[in-house]
Amino acid sequence: MEETLSLFTAEDIERYINVYAIPWAINIAMAVAIFVIGRLIVGLLLSIFRRVMAKSKYDDMLINFVESILSAILMLFVIVASLNKLGVDTTSLVAIVGAAGLAIGLSLQDSLKNFAAGVMLLVFKPFKQGNYVATAGTEGIVQKIGIFHTVMTSLDNKEITIPNGKIYSDNITNFSAKDTRRCDMMFGIGYDDDLLKAKSILQELVDSEERILKEPACLIGVAELGDNSVNFTVRPWVKASDNLAVRLAFTEAVKLRFDEEGISIPYPQMDVHFYKEADRVAEQEKASQSA
Repeated sequence: MEETLSLFTAEDIERYINVYAIPWAINIAMAVAIFVIGRLIVGLLLSIFRRVMAKSKYDDMLINFVESILSAILMLFVIVASLNKLGVDTTSLVAIVGAAGLAIGLSLQDSLKNFAAGVMLLVFKPFKQGNYVATAGTEGIVQKIGIFHTVMTSLDNKEITIPNGKIYSDNITNFSAKDTRRCDMMFGIGYDDDLLKAKSILQELVDSEERILKEPACLIGVAELGDNSVNFTVRPWVKASDNLAVRLAFTEAVKLRFDEEGISIPYPQMDVHFYKEADRVAEQEKASQSA
């Protein structure tokens, strides 16, 4: 051991320190400094991003998700810069990360589609939690808007999970977007019934229903002369939350009042005429003789 050490002279040790030790130490210190300072800068940028997004009133879930993505991307740059300072060839590392990202993207096409749609739903907000909406062939009350899917509850309390891609590519009807809604109803009476009396009764029932708004005024009129009935249209305006309750209560009130006033509500019917065979033959002979 002593013989081995004796092979290195003071000049060799000094040259080793100057050529290798000091540069490596400087590079390591600078790499650590780049990592530490870069991490602090990333934290500062993310803090500014969160404050700006919070002032814009974006959904917390969207802010957290975008923040995590930005954090991963920025920290990747910091790590690459630190490794590059150490002399590590980062070209291959970047290529590997890019190839891995491409492979993951191809294998998760549907998930990425749902993710992009979820971001759009959270940004543009066609509906929010608690709204009653119809979309993607179903309808219900929105319980949660996630990054990849939306959870709704149907009126009979079934939980419905819909991929965001299907929602964003389909029509969205938000029944809760407006404070008021028009409640369209149709009532038929017989042709022999008093039309003006029926119209007056409908107006009285509208005036007596407290949940029907005075403005805009309710429209009551004859919509059509149907095959079996004269059909009235009744279109009152109500609060969106009262729509179903008013529809049910008003329909019941109309039936009871029409029964009291002797106004019929006809059902579909057909007149069928029967002829005897002898009468049919006679009619045919009469028609042929006249011809």
